[in-house]
Amino acid sequence: MNDSSIRRFDLDQIRPAPENEQLYHRVTTESVSDLIPSIREHGILEPLVVSEDGFILSGHRRYHAAGIIGLATVPCRVEPIRRDEDRDGFLLLLREANRQRVKTLDEVVREEAISYDPDDCYTALIEARKKLRGRAMRVMELGEERKRARISDAKRPLLEALVRILDGNQGWWPYTVRQLHYNLLNDPPLIHAGKPDSTYRNDLRSYRACVDICLRARFCGAIPWNAIADETRPIITWTTWADPALFVRDQLEKFLSAYWRDLMQSQPAHVELMVEKNTALGPVKEVAARYCIPVTSGRGFASGPPRHALAERFRASGKDRLVVLCLSDFDPPGEEVATSFARTLRDDFAMRRIEAQKVCLTHDQVRNLKLAHSFDQKAKPKSQGYDRFVRQYGPDVYELEALPAETLSSILTKAIDRVIDVDLFNAEVEREKVDSTGLQAVRETVKRLLANVNMGGLQ
Repeated sequence: MNDSSIRRFDLDQIRPAPENEQLYHRVTTESVSDLIPSIREHGILEPLVVSEDGFILSGHRRYHAAGIIGLATVPCRVEPIRRDEDRDGFLLLLREANRQRVKTLDEVVREEAISYDPDDCYTALIEARKKLRGRAMRVMELGEERKRARISDAKRPLLEALVRILDGNQGWWPYTVRQLHYNLLNDPPLIHAGKPDSTYRNDLRSYRACVDICLRARFCGAIPWNAIADETRPIITWTTWADPALFVRDQLEKFLSAYWRDLMQSQPAHVELMVEKNTALGPVKEVAARYCIPVTSGRGFASGPPRHALAERFRASGKDRLVVLCLSDFDPPGEEVATSFARTLRDDFAMRRIEAQKVCLTHDQVRNLKLAHSFDQKAKPKSQGYDRFVRQYGPDVYELEALPAETLSSILTKAIDRVIDVDLFNAEVEREKVDSTGLQAVRETVKRLLANVNMGGLQ
């Protein structure tokens, strides 16, 4: 701080900084009880620091104790700054003036938070969250222990078409092979360059060619492994460490980086998503993560445990209305899934206020988006709801994966926005930004406190 002459001020000429109570604990008679005997006997030995417009930068406890004792004046050093003209500079100076006094951990954290921009902290929080979610949902696929033949030039048109699709949709990785199959139908390549009649079609033969080329392309490095996933065959792995020091370093880097604010907590209704099949989960999870909405993958007609878990989440929310947004194929079972799921929640778990909506696939979406039908092509006569479906829509059926990932994301986002209070949601997002600033302050404070820990001693 700048050296300034010390002057005596009447107590009513100076006043506490309103920001001091935001950063530090409120000054009370009890909190200055240790100062009163010393000041009564020796007076105030360390001058208070005040701004030119009379706001205290350092010495709030001494000021409070002087008032209790009944001192008429106190010694002060004046800093060349005015709170009413430079609030940010005043706040930083207030913090620096209090750096050397003993503070509680929460005071240190609030002091540290001044240094961080909420938008920067929130961006870092979201990026860390994406990385952690990616690790948690990582899917591995084991290949066979044998040499594979190289991809011939004849297969290049199919391979290049797949690469173009994946390169243009990296934001939606991982894709499923089924999604790639439907994307290929938009601009069908030749399966074999030397066979003009081998145009990619919506049939089992073409699909198997897609499966084969996707696997071979990943083995030879033409397609990244993480670009395609098989949601139906998860692999479970365990994170281990060579020694405690490596673990501590890693944990400090990730410390408090996995925070999620419940962005739906202020909504009047509890919202859930139900997806008929795992192979369509990719874009659904991305949208659900933005809103913090739970997702249930029913894999057809969901069994009892997933429905029970959903009912428990609804009860824990404390809300009296449930909205279930369903995503399923456009076929007889897919049309029954949404209704059946909501009906069993009502009947089996006594949940009376349920609103179920089918987000996709719908007849209008199939018609307006000109989607390719399932390569099974026709509804199965023995499937549930067959007669009613065929009578209303005809026999053609369509799979959820036929929707491009970006289109599915857009449809689902609009559906969610229609059933929530968007203003309340946006307010929660803004609050999460503030939360991220405080967390960044805690994170950096703890890192500094632990900076001198001897990692070698942990081995």
